Amino acid sequence: MVAGLDLPPKALVLDVATGTGLVAGDTIRRFDVRVVGLDQSAEMIREAASRRIEALSLVRGDGQQLPFADATFDAVTFTYLLRYVSDPAATVAELARVLRPGGEMASIEFGVPPNAVVRKLWEVYALMVFPTLARAVSPGWRDVGDFLGESIASFDRNFPPARLEELWRRAGIRGVRTKRMSFGGGVVTWGRKHA
Repeated sequence: MVAGLDLPPKALVLDVATGTGLVAGDTIRRFDVRVVGLDQSAEMIREAASRRIEALSLVRGDGQQLPFADATFDAVTFTYLLRYVSDPAATVAELARVLRPGGEMASIEFGVPPNAVVRKLWEVYALMVFPTLARAVSPGWRDVGDFLGESIASFDRNFPPARLEELWRRAGIRGVRTKRMSFGGGVVTWGRKHA
């Protein structure tokens, strides 16, 4: 996702659902930009802060209601966010709201491989093997194992790449393009806000 961006030096980037700050850090290293990482989890914010990444500011907040003015950022990135929000269309519109005209937006989400053979292998792993392994690792992972595969499959059914692209276009993002990665297990989307 980050490699597909085209950012000028010193751009201001918002990374929503920043988690541990991996995407934010990679963006800073590749483009010499400033990043504001936003996450609703205090634990994730602490983990990202522990990386001590220069040019990264961290904010605790909700990606569905961003605490920033319109057209604040030169780029907006987000990872694995839309499965966790109540209204993906409204969330994409909110992300686009804080993006300057001509600015880039990019995201990565999990997907289900479209190839029938690979999809069957994915289903066996995601719906049977991973939950079993998660239970064996620790009780804390049990909920993750039970939730993750079906969550990804449900989101992919309701918001396949073509529908995600349409949400982006409705939010004023143009030139929307999607690339499936890892045999379709990852869906990367890029576009620019209409100028």
